[in-house]
Amino acid sequence: MRQICVFLFILTLTSCEYFKVKKTSSEAILKEELQTFNWNDVDAYPSFSVCDSLTLNEEKKACFQQVLTTHISGFLQDEIIIVTKDISDTIVLNFQVSETGNLKLMDAKIDAATVAEIPNIKSLLTQSLDSLPKIFPASKRGQQVTTEFQLPIIIKVN
Repeated sequence: MRQICVFLFILTLTSCEYFKVKKTSSEAILKEELQTFNWNDVDAYPSFSVCDSLTLNEEKKACFQQVLTTHISGFLQDEIIIVTKDISDTIVLNFQVSETGNLKLMDAKIDAATVAEIPNIKSLLTQSLDSLPKIFPASKRGQQVTTEFQLPIIIKVN
């Protein structure tokens, strides 16, 4: 009987290790979460109201880019641009869409020959953004976030 009591006593002392609860700080949880977080991808891309009917994220992204490209191209076509040489150039525009839905032209990579023929091309591009329809910002985990992206625009003037 004494051996059974000693055995139960030892068993009780060693089994307490299994019931200890590890305390995890909120900083440790945050650090672990941030390591698994993909900062380069969003849950929903910025969009216009005409893109709302689409369901797939890639379709919405393509729709957003198409509406933006069409709007900028249409604006430039309506402008009277006089050149001395034919221009065929691809302009790469770097945009930022804020968490409030404001679109800002960050940079435009324009060939020197195009700038020589159309000195006000950058101001025309900026003016074209003033009449855009309302933009709904991108979201990540239910929060609206700022996103940046590139968009190529083909310029052909004869």
